[in-house]
Amino acid sequence: MTTPSFPVSAIVAAQRPHRKDAARNFDALLAAAREAFAENGADASLEDIARRAGVGIGTLYRNFPTRRALFESVYADEVDALCQAAVEVADREPWEALTAWLDRFAGYMVTKRAVREALEGESEILGACRDSMYAAGGPLFERAQQAGEARPDMDFGDLLRMVAGISATQFSDDEQRDRVLAIALDGVRTRR
Repeated sequence: MTTPSFPVSAIVAAQRPHRKDAARNFDALLAAAREAFAENGADASLEDIARRAGVGIGTLYRNFPTRRALFESVYADEVDALCQAAVEVADREPWEALTAWLDRFAGYMVTKRAVREALEGESEILGACRDSMYAAGGPLFERAQQAGEARPDMDFGDLLRMVAGISATQFSDDEQRDRVLAIALDGVRTRR
């Protein structure tokens, strides 16, 4: 079985440096930025991100010449990981595959909120991310519908909006978020 190709994967691959040390710094900056955005939102300090990554601010600017470039790269990297998660769960039972992917999607929403605030309007990267997400998760949902396990009267966009809405809510902890998400997904599931 061949691994599907997603538009965002090509963008992420093109952004990543080829030299090992440069790629290591790039990856460290993305991880640090993801963490900083999750903690502090779109106003996270670039100096703090460089410090967390263990690099100088010059290295950050060499990789991401603008704040927007950093936001777009973090967003694209998150969506690419979300697409790869869909591939990883695809051979599970239909409902299990869908819910495993939706759990990953709910976790991704934490970073998305902060990054999306900073990325006003549309861009080529945002369009590729949306298309990739639908290409990755949509077939999981359709498979669950075809197996008679997911409601036939909703589409994938409805499902993503529901999960995104739940993920945007403040919860006391991850367990409460997971419980509320499970309750909502019970409304999607047709076969118990």
